[in-house]
Amino acid sequence: MIDVLLKVFADSARAAIGVQAAAYALAAIGLNVHFGFTGLINFGHIAFLAVGAYTTAIVVDLGFSLWLAIPAGLLGAVILGMLLGIPTLRLRADYLAITTIAVGEIIRVMVRSSAMEGLTGGVFGLQGFADEFFDVNPFSRGNYGVWDITFNERSMWVMTVGWALVVLTALLVHALMRAPFGRVLKAIREDEDAARALGKNVFAFKIRSLCLGGAIGALAGILLAFEAQAVVPDRYLPQTTFFIWTAMILGGTGSIKGPIAGAIIFWFVVASTEGLLRAGITHGWIPDWLLSSQEVAAVRFMLVGAILMALMVWRPQGLFGKREEVLIGAR
Repeated sequence: MIDVLLKVFADSARAAIGVQAAAYALAAIGLNVHFGFTGLINFGHIAFLAVGAYTTAIVVDLGFSLWLAIPAGLLGAVILGMLLGIPTLRLRADYLAITTIAVGEIIRVMVRSSAMEGLTGGVFGLQGFADEFFDVNPFSRGNYGVWDITFNERSMWVMTVGWALVVLTALLVHALMRAPFGRVLKAIREDEDAARALGKNVFAFKIRSLCLGGAIGALAGILLAFEAQAVVPDRYLPQTTFFIWTAMILGGTGSIKGPIAGAIIFWFVVASTEGLLRAGITHGWIPDWLLSSQEVAAVRFMLVGAILMALMVWRPQGLFGKREEVLIGAR
């Protein structure tokens, strides 16, 4: 039994520091700019990941350099933020929530349609566009890590870049939130009318926040695309947005380290829950009538949801958030 538990722990630790966790940390940082610091309810954050990844892949597929395609992917996310914000941010917050969740699904359906197949690859997506990225991989062939927590040279390179981006974006957001720009965003979150009465252009600041958080989310989409060497439309499902929300809330909204810690903990809990359930089924600890191997994927997220509900009851500000941030909406 000890061997089984050690293997589950190793697999969970690998997931907690892997490429997926780094990408979710980036996406959660971007979402935290929207919601945690500005109060924008974005239920379609996956749209920014998809636009960033697809724009990068399409530009490379058209024959341009990857190093030109990455800025193009970020620009695509900024343009999407402006297109989303201009018609909705002058209205109530729920209009943005409705629009974003719809746009996320519209983009997924659009890129997988037969009409866009020549550009986006349709249901099969685009593959093999990140060769230039792996050509500069400094890690030689082999496995890296300690104990059973190891990664091959390709995963190690993507992880290194991913976590470096997480640190850089966290430092950027930290600096911005301490600057006048960030103080205005927090003022808008606390009382939009008061900020407007003080002469601040609330609409313009919201647009900037939406574009900034969207660009950070696009980085997450690009990172995931590099790791898979592919962009496939059905990878950008609406529920991914709510996994990112879970990571952000788990760590604590309105904090710098919260989304990062939340992404790490989220993937550790998801991986450990699945590992323990599958081990229980394999070794007969869980009877077949109670749970089958086909049901594990759904049950693991049910358990993660239960943990999140308990956290919201006992610590609504998340693990690293401040309670006063949560109470702002009640004032």
